[in-house]
Amino acid sequence: MKPFLYLCSLATVGLFSCQEKVTESKFSSLPPGVKFIEPSYIDSTINPADDFYQYANGTWLKNNAIPASETRWGSFNLLEDFNKKALKGLLEEASAKTGAKKGSPEQMVGDLFASGMDTAVIDKVGIAAIQSELDQINKITDAKTLLDEITREAKLGMNPLFGFYVGPDDKNVTKSICNLYQSGLGLPDRDYYLKADAREKDIREKYLVHIATMLKMSGETEADAAKHATTILAMETAMAKVSMDRVTMRDPYKMYNKFALADLTAKTSGMDWKMLLENMNVKNEDTLLVAQPDFFAALSGMIKTTPIEDWKVYLKWHLVSGMAGYLSKDFDQESFNFYGKVMRGQQEQKPRWKRVLGVVDGAVGEQLGKMYTDKYFTAEAKKRMLELVNNLEVAFEARIKTLDWMSDSTKAKANEKLHSFIKKIGYPDNWRDYTGLDIVRDSYVKNVLASNAFDYNYMISKLGKPVDKTEWGMTPPTVNAYYNPAFNEIVFPAGILQYPFFDLSVDDAAIYGGIGAVIGHEMTHGFDDQGCQYAADGNLKNWWSMDDKARFDAKTKMVKEQYDAYTILDGKHVNGALTLGENIADLGGVTIGYDAFKRTKQGQSNEKIDGFTPDQRFFLSWAQVWRQNIREEEAAQRLVTDPHSPGEHRCNGPLSNFAPFYAAFNVKEGNKMYKPEAARAKVW
Repeated sequence: MKPFLYLCSLATVGLFSCQEKVTESKFSSLPPGVKFIEPSYIDSTINPADDFYQYANGTWLKNNAIPASETRWGSFNLLEDFNKKALKGLLEEASAKTGAKKGSPEQMVGDLFASGMDTAVIDKVGIAAIQSELDQINKITDAKTLLDEITREAKLGMNPLFGFYVGPDDKNVTKSICNLYQSGLGLPDRDYYLKADAREKDIREKYLVHIATMLKMSGETEADAAKHATTILAMETAMAKVSMDRVTMRDPYKMYNKFALADLTAKTSGMDWKMLLENMNVKNEDTLLVAQPDFFAALSGMIKTTPIEDWKVYLKWHLVSGMAGYLSKDFDQESFNFYGKVMRGQQEQKPRWKRVLGVVDGAVGEQLGKMYTDKYFTAEAKKRMLELVNNLEVAFEARIKTLDWMSDSTKAKANEKLHSFIKKIGYPDNWRDYTGLDIVRDSYVKNVLASNAFDYNYMISKLGKPVDKTEWGMTPPTVNAYYNPAFNEIVFPAGILQYPFFDLSVDDAAIYGGIGAVIGHEMTHGFDDQGCQYAADGNLKNWWSMDDKARFDAKTKMVKEQYDAYTILDGKHVNGALTLGENIADLGGVTIGYDAFKRTKQGQSNEKIDGFTPDQRFFLSWAQVWRQNIREEEAAQRLVTDPHSPGEHRCNGPLSNFAPFYAAFNVKEGNKMYKPEAARAKVW
């Protein structure tokens, strides 16, 4: 199945038992004039017991409009913006060195950035930059040459009809295996094609106009472009109808379908998978995993019955749409007009340098990441993070031992998994080798396709070799973190280890309410409704007693129902099933983070800072992490596609279940955040 990554990161260290003393240390690195927990953000007209998110952040929310180039603006965005400005300096410095040694990090990073910033050349070339690719599509004459083209594009990272990747076999994670998963849609989710709501209908109408506009820009007549747009939407709608929905895809067993090549070929008549894999440079593989077998069965029928001319139009559309951001301004802007303005409410494009930076990070991210961490990440920061991670592990172990709903045998398995976490912090121990990737200074599109092909060949090279658990799934500058169940690892890139999540100078309440809760969040992902189905060795297999799993499911059902009841945008409900894993992790993050904090000296004191007790500062730190303003269009799209709940519910939802929060802010019956004891969700 396609791997799912959660939120957070670390490097391998020795583990503490729950009896060991929690370490503490103090450092300094906050920007001048900034407080880690900022009292000026607070709206004191709001009762914290009624809406803690608005209380902690209300003044900031009122005073910080969303920039025109953004769809949301909050703590994550502020840190991303800071990191991007730091990276911009590195990119500009590298791109100015025109004589850097071929293949060196400075040459690759610098020339790729320069090629993306050279809009004069890009605009002059126009769509001719991908003419050779369009010519290949025009050569299609029948089903065989159609499949040949699809596999050719897959090797260039374009995957127009289905996704393909090499990753660990979920039931044998020491072995890499080929994986197939559904794709083929131009809109973000199947629901956009199938729902009859006014918003979805309006988007479909505007999508038709967008497709036709792009095809006209590609040289078609107005009549042909309109006709072809209708054809494309019909084809994508047919695919949407047989696509698996996002909630179902959260079940790893439903996504784990192993086929012998002959058996999959029999199920998908007309698609010879031995030949297709050979066309994709895959040799000597006799089985593969298919996340959505019914999709591929239906797709094989479409390949046989849909006219070849329609397929050529479909592939042309997806090529032009997928490459629009690397083409001349007219294509780039039209793509933004639909996917940015219509879909997400974004008023104007991000600055060109930010968009090109994202491409550099995706193409040679570890080279850029090494330059970034050499300059901005310190050994001192890594040491402090190691302390925090170990302290959270201590707290989690203690929490598991005191659970009243889990048997001793299952607790032993849970602790085994907890102590088996691989921990990665900051950056990889071994940097990726990009030897063989040819980056030039005069063609942005050529660089993008070369990078895609290089990544594809690198991925294919993993077949037949032991799985490399030292690999990272995010680049060092990324403002995020994750849990990977196949590796049973928690990963924290250097990019997130800064304010407002982390700082070397502030008190423990602030740190544990920020990055501490993030660490707890990632650890809990190993034990959420998905992660709990993977054992300590990373394999998808049951380690629960039947009774314990039933009790766990009853507890997570309470979480689902709690978030199902939340609404935004005048009555649109959060999808409690889609967001269940993240909601369990948020609940675990704040509770385990708090437990670890209470083991510190400050956590056991009542000394106030800025008028707030240690416990109050912990919860304020948690709340201020989630502050954000968001455009309605972006919020509506995220309700459909994002496994995370909206920011206000990520803040308030876990706290409404947590007794120490009630005590810290005097939450009583009658307050809006109050829930009777029996109605409070408690999992880990």
